[in-house]
Amino acid sequence: MNCHLTTGIEPASQALTRLEEQGYRLTRPRQAVVRCLYEASSWLRPEDVLERARPLCPSLGLVTVYRTLGLLEELGLVRRIHVEPGCHGYAPAGLQHGHHLVCRSCHQVLEFPGSEDLDPLIDKISRKTGFLVEGHVLELTGRCPDCR
Repeated sequence: MNCHLTTGIEPASQALTRLEEQGYRLTRPRQAVVRCLYEASSWLRPEDVLERARPLCPSLGLVTVYRTLGLLEELGLVRRIHVEPGCHGYAPAGLQHGHHLVCRSCHQVLEFPGSEDLDPLIDKISRKTGFLVEGHVLELTGRCPDCR
């Protein structure tokens, strides 16, 4: 593969190290996807990832981007962001268990911590429904202070 990578920012390096520690090969396409996600100032759609990562790895294809994003999400390194019906993107997951605030105007994504405040609600729902909750995603949408 003809892929050219520059040195990435620290969070990208940490994500790559985590991938390797989990037993995954650090292929050049994976490195390109991770670096462009962690260097972005906002969330990215898979097509945006491809466009930004291609200069680092010209042979990168959309299928590889989707597979890499799925792997990164499974490992908790990125989180899927639902921006509008039928449209989603991905943002780096900086917190062990975080949630996102998404600005509908400028598309800024802010991650915030929080599971402990939701635990009582999740427990109540589990008791009431008998449903075993194994995970959750919380995404709040609105307008950031600059866009209001």
